[in-house]
Amino acid sequence: MKELKYCEILRTNINVTSMQDTLDYIDAQIDALRGRYICVSNVHTTVMAYEDEHYRAIQNSAAMALPDGGPLSRYSRAAGFREAERVTGPDLMVELFRISGQKRYRHFFYGSTQQTLDDMRTALLRDYPDMVIAGMYAPPFRALTAEEDREITARINDARPDFIWVGLGAPKQEEWMYDHRGKLDAVAVGVGAGFDYLAGNIKRAPRLMQALCLEWLYRLMQDPKRLWRRYVTTNAKFLRYIVREKLTGK
Repeated sequence: MKELKYCEILRTNINVTSMQDTLDYIDAQIDALRGRYICVSNVHTTVMAYEDEHYRAIQNSAAMALPDGGPLSRYSRAAGFREAERVTGPDLMVELFRISGQKRYRHFFYGSTQQTLDDMRTALLRDYPDMVIAGMYAPPFRALTAEEDREITARINDARPDFIWVGLGAPKQEEWMYDHRGKLDAVAVGVGAGFDYLAGNIKRAPRLMQALCLEWLYRLMQDPKRLWRRYVTTNAKFLRYIVREKLTGK
């Protein structure tokens, strides 16, 4: 498999890439990627990985850790990787859906609720009529038994997907992908709130806010009660840890 560039940010290896380079790499390596997984990384996941050695190992074991968060690509550029760009999970999904008819890609969706999956299916078949939805599964809000896990793993493989989109939120989706590495005949991609965007449950930030790395603020405005602590606390930690790493290397 082709070796990719990465920039180490708070001890997590974040890929130096662009959307087009990511699409080209996935297309060229699709068979080699089967059984592996792709993390869509942001400030929140990078801070969690810095604080939790096991979660950091999960991030660093991924085939790719894409810079979903604007601060990650900005950090990479400041570190000398001028070609580093932001690659968001929702945008990656859309770009792959657009070419799925031509490439004959098959997609399986794992996570969220049945209502969200139903709404997402309707939107996807409306917007991308040529794409193949090989299957969808909304797991219960509890740990699966060993037998249940074997059954859903077999169900996913029987559907013959090329991509398994995992929408469990961090860190659950990365832990699930790590636990199922080598067991699934497709590449798994953790996309966080991607299902909710596609289903229309939440809105993407305007392009200008995305360009200014303020998408987090737009999400915070939509759901302040649930997200304020995550964004305010995590962003502050990210800055503090970056400064500490620069000064002490610890």
